[in-house]
Amino acid sequence: MTGFASPNTLAAVASLIGDTTRANMLCALMGGQALTAGELSRDAGVTPQTASEHLAKMVDANLLTTVKQGRHRYYRLSSAQVAHGIDSLMSIAAVGPKRHHPMGPREKDMRIARSCYDHIAGRLAVAITDSLSDSGVILLSDEGALVTKKGKDFLGEFGIDLSDGSRPKRPLCRTCLDWSERRHHIAGRIGAALFQRMLDLGWVARRADSRALTITPTGEKGFRNIFRLPADWREG
Repeated sequence: MTGFASPNTLAAVASLIGDTTRANMLCALMGGQALTAGELSRDAGVTPQTASEHLAKMVDANLLTTVKQGRHRYYRLSSAQVAHGIDSLMSIAAVGPKRHHPMGPREKDMRIARSCYDHIAGRLAVAITDSLSDSGVILLSDEGALVTKKGKDFLGEFGIDLSDGSRPKRPLCRTCLDWSERRHHIAGRIGAALFQRMLDLGWVARRADSRALTITPTGEKGFRNIFRLPADWREG
């Protein structure tokens, strides 16, 4: 049985996330990679000492966890549940008055394809979800997504093994509301497996300074041939 979060606890967590410095750090960690305090201090625009103070508070609140490697300590989001909560807040924040300034190249790239903790988001993710739904690989509903028999065969041919005998707590396939597209893309274990497989195949590549993903020429061909994405998928 899961514990009940009191209003006071909810307010405390909301206060932690609501601080601009900590919000910038959490958004930086939404790329799914572990980062050092120095890297996070640069993302947040604060000194390393100030960053360490903020990071300690988030570790105490179980929003973040630490990983030690040699002399370095890395920080990452403590769970997919935390990432989902942050992404949901980003979707809420995206609803508002239209921007009065043109989007820069970095923002355009983020809207095309980006990492969302351990799965892909943006127009690419929405286009893939539409394709898998239209072809009967997954069934979408208001409650989430279901992988069909055809879907299991398709994913197996793509190199994703669903025969793990363990019983993980994380859902196999769920939907995530895309904050930039305002439509759903695939998350859960399937979303994570798809992202990892596309990284392994060299279809997409991470960028050092952004959550935006680079789609390689091999990826362009693969998304067109395997996932049957239309030629105009980038246009949304």
